[in-house]
Amino acid sequence: MQDKMIYSGFNEDSHGMTMLGRVVLDAWLFDLLPRSEDCKGWDLNRMQQLMDKVSQAWDIHGSLPSRLPQDLQQRHSELYAWASDRGRTMGWDPELGDDD
Repeated sequence: MQDKMIYSGFNEDSHGMTMLGRVVLDAWLFDLLPRSEDCKGWDLNRMQQLMDKVSQAWDIHGSLPSRLPQDLQQRHSELYAWASDRGRTMGWDPELGDDD
């Protein structure tokens, strides 16, 4: 039997700005998850389901933060500024690619 891949959760992600970390951030943005839920222990199937919901929410807004309503633009700016600052303190370099 093969072990399932399990997400460590946003709070224990290497720096939070990984692909799965951004899914959690966007789920918080669109109120698909409460801020208290960081997806720790979720298997990749469950994360894919969340990713699909996040993608649908972005599709409504043309997948661009600039097309979000003002209140969501503000939340997006605040959330990503916080996550970026947090990620940098954990060693994330925005100049590196996702695989670096």
